[in-house]
Amino acid sequence: MNNAAKVTVTFKEAFRFWLKLGFISFGGPAGQIAIMQKELVENRRWVEQDDFLHALNFCMLLPGPEAQQLATYIGWRLHGIRGGIAAGVLFVLPSVILLLLLSYVYAVYENIP
Repeated sequence: MNNAAKVTVTFKEAFRFWLKLGFISFGGPAGQIAIMQKELVENRRWVEQDDFLHALNFCMLLPGPEAQQLATYIGWRLHGIRGGIAAGVLFVLPSVILLLLLSYVYAVYENIP
């Protein structure tokens, strides 16, 4: 990731992006990675295309969810450890909250005809 990206992207901007991504990233890893590529490389220009593809290659080699790893890695490259933690947590937290809410609604109202 280039040095210009580290200087121009504030942690607050990145935090808002990762939170938004957590709410809109449906469609599995291919869809999530496509959203990140479109937003981070093309629209916001926080990450160079070569750097994005290099990071994606690393994440595809590692076991586990590529999109989650990619978000965490890019967050880390932009803002260090706190950026990686924020990106990783915010990538999954909204879906966890939504699933808990849906589970609660189902548990409360499951017997209504």
